Amino acid sequence: MQTDPAQAAALFERSIAIMARLRAPGGCPWDREQSFDTIRKYTLEEAYEVFDAIERRDFPHLAEELGDLLLQVLFYAEMAANEGHFTIADVLDHLNRKLVRRHPHVFGEEASRAAGNEAIVDSAVEGSSAKVLRNWEEIKAAENAAKSSTEEPKSRLDSVQRAMPALAEAAKIGAKAAKSGFDWPHWRDLLPKLAEETAELEAEAAAGEVSNDPAIKSAVEAELGDLLFTVVNLGRHLGVDAEMALRGCNLRFRRRFKQMEMDSKKPLEELKPEELEALWTEAKRRLAEAAAAREMGR
Repeated sequence: MQTDPAQAAALFERSIAIMARLRAPGGCPWDREQSFDTIRKYTLEEAYEVFDAIERRDFPHLAEELGDLLLQVLFYAEMAANEGHFTIADVLDHLNRKLVRRHPHVFGEEASRAAGNEAIVDSAVEGSSAKVLRNWEEIKAAENAAKSSTEEPKSRLDSVQRAMPALAEAAKIGAKAAKSGFDWPHWRDLLPKLAEETAELEAEAAAGEVSNDPAIKSAVEAELGDLLFTVVNLGRHLGVDAEMALRGCNLRFRRRFKQMEMDSKKPLEELKPEELEALWTEAKRRLAEAAAAREMGR
């Protein structure tokens, strides 16, 4: 199966026209009311739905979810055009130039330079993805250097985008800080830090039980954030991605909870805490045995 460029271009043009119609006078009231701030939460949701479809290898659903994600791009571009900032053509031009600029081994060094590449790289990658990645990073670094020369001094952490899930951001911040030597030497050194952050959270949470002061709630939130940040960096030291670890945990919880619902003879709400705990333990055991049996059958 191959993409028909002409068909794709026609369909993309149609999508642009539909989005413009929705935002135009007489279009959709809801679409016309939206702003960058009101739809950004949907962008994150759509990205996660794409992620979920990929994990499940649900390709028909993935095609639909990618369309929903593309809708977000069209929405932002149309709003930007309405406000005189840029158009979808600018978005595509930036993308195309970047792809050519960072792939001199495909499009040639002359085309790469014409697209804005100021780095000197060896385009003879000889089929090595490692060399491709090295060139990509060098070209990207040259781009950033050119931008920073006309801007105020920045922190090295500014290269870590805020526009990502908080767990992923925490891991990248920790890794970036580690390059300057600001890090825990060994994963075991984070265990006392976990205990320290847990104690601080406990103290603030206890204070919150006897006071409705909004400042205390903010303090609890801050301490919980410190604890999560420490856990994420423990995962980084152990070579475990915290986002993937939590997604895996969420999936296990879903399966075990569903097993509890299936095994219980009464609605869970009618059970005592010890009965719920017994169901949970049994669900874990049954699912673990089933997984082991599947593994042996491979």
